[in-house]
Amino acid sequence: MERGIVVSYETIRRWGRKFGPAYARQLRRKKPSHRDIWHLDEVVISIGGRQHWLWRAVDQDGYVLDEIVQARRDTKAARRLLIRLLKKQGLPPKRIITDKLRSYGAAKRQVMPQVEHRSHKGLNNRAENSHLPLRKRERMLQGFRSSGSLQRFISIFSAFRNLFVPPHSKNSALAIHIHRLKAMAEWRAVTEMLA
Repeated sequence: MERGIVVSYETIRRWGRKFGPAYARQLRRKKPSHRDIWHLDEVVISIGGRQHWLWRAVDQDGYVLDEIVQARRDTKAARRLLIRLLKKQGLPPKRIITDKLRSYGAAKRQVMPQVEHRSHKGLNNRAENSHLPLRKRERMLQGFRSSGSLQRFISIFSAFRNLFVPPHSKNSALAIHIHRLKAMAEWRAVTEMLA
């Protein structure tokens, strides 16, 4: 519409499916650090009448580090998330914060036993709150049709959200405005580079 071209929602969906993963790869911006704190959480999502679990890792600033859709909620699924996180980040965190699910402790002992682990319901609010934007989008889309479509969607959705949503440490209106200007400039650079 910005250029005077009228397209259907289906065209936009196809463009998102075609160009979204490339944009998401370019927008991954947070550099890992040994000072990072990972908040891990899982949420149930119903797909075709069956329960699936969306496992998510968020850092101390609220950026989504990784998400993975699993059919189970057990130690094997938690271990898969931790291994995938270590591969993506390259560095273990200073601390892991989870809810009281025991699968996290068992998986952490197998994958990275030297990392401090805190298991407390109240400490994990950052990860719990990170599910809210996805829940809003899920209602708008009237649910997801398959676990593959959910995995594709969240991998793109989280990268875009990480770019445009300011970290929790930036509270002033000026800091948020500057963050959004930088985000738009980065978005233009990525879209021009891949076009």
